[in-house]
Amino acid sequence: MPKRILDGVVVSDSMNKTVVVQTKRKIMHKLYKKVMQVSKKYMAHDESNICKKGDLVKIIESKPYSKMKSWEVVVEKK
Repeated sequence: MPKRILDGVVVSDSMNKTVVVQTKRKIMHKLYKKVMQVSKKYMAHDESNICKKGDLVKIIESKPYSKMKSWEVVVEKK
């Protein structure tokens, strides 16, 4: 099974080797058929601490680094 890759924005970089990335996606409400925007936050491993708040990044599924962290920053867009 291929690993998922998500795009998102770094919303927190205060932890060591960890960033919090917020992703957004659009879904349709089942009953009302309205398109809604849903966001979710993921904790991702950033080995070299190069990501800063507000950066656009790509994250990929990886082995669990801790209880809450099982994603890894792959590409930092500028």
